[in-house]
Amino acid sequence: MNPSPNQRQSPSPSPSPSPSPSPSLGPDACRPCVLVFAGLDPSGGAGLSADLQAIAGQGAHALTVATALTVQDNDRVWGVHPVAPALLQQQALALTGKFFISAVKIGITGSAENAQAIADLIVQLRRDQPQLAVVLDPVLASGHGDLLSRDDAVQALAPLLPLATLLTPNEPEAQALTGQSNVAAQMQRLREQGCQHVLLTGGHGDGEVVLNRWFGPQAAPDAELDAELDAELDAELDALRTWRWLRLAGGFHGSGCTLAAAIAGQLAMQVPLALALDAAQAYCHAALAGAYAIGSGQRIPARTTYF
Repeated sequence: MNPSPNQRQSPSPSPSPSPSPSPSLGPDACRPCVLVFAGLDPSGGAGLSADLQAIAGQGAHALTVATALTVQDNDRVWGVHPVAPALLQQQALALTGKFFISAVKIGITGSAENAQAIADLIVQLRRDQPQLAVVLDPVLASGHGDLLSRDDAVQALAPLLPLATLLTPNEPEAQALTGQSNVAAQMQRLREQGCQHVLLTGGHGDGEVVLNRWFGPQAAPDAELDAELDAELDAELDALRTWRWLRLAGGFHGSGCTLAAAIAGQLAMQVPLALALDAAQAYCHAALAGAYAIGSGQRIPARTTYF
């Protein structure tokens, strides 16, 4: 996806602003930690590699739990091999037993059993931290359409949806998760499944502008309006906030991971959700604008800055 925030009242797109800096930490302070559940991408473009870099870019630290080993490059996925649920749990407990968790980010789980194990761990963490932020990137397939779960990916996510503080689906993922084709029905269904907040991203659409829409617990779209009005106008009427980003040319590997991880990093830094969405989208758009090639195919977002 290609994000980039403008104020919702701005009628035309404009270049994205520089990413907003997160609060700085002193040299002796502990960095906030984000517990990350995701797969290992050997190309280094998506999954744990993307999450680690994007979270570091917000000033936080990623504690990475591998949910699956994948066989992929920067374009295609040929295999997904989930780790055993017991091993996933052991990885997580070794980290949560020592480090304070300031946020959680979830990518691919690899299997339904792993998704349930992650859900159990979050429930356990929230006994002491009821407001622990959880960002769920519902990755169902690669950009090429290759599956990323051994089981039915939609069903596997069921125990995680009601635990997510924020869900970050693109438009195809929102349709797959809900079985609905219009935004009103999608948001209603996700709300019924327990989702608190949804950032619906428009990077898989067409046109010169990418429209991202934030829906909250009380921002249910009106079904009649959704059917009668232009989709973009309707989204602006019903979303808590919308952002317009200039669509960047080409394809990017790990863009969705980058955005979701950046949001989690911002939330770990105690940035309020609205401001976290602003800063993370600006960071992601800058990373995509500076993306680099490692060969033919999709480019890799430039998630790190060199001085």
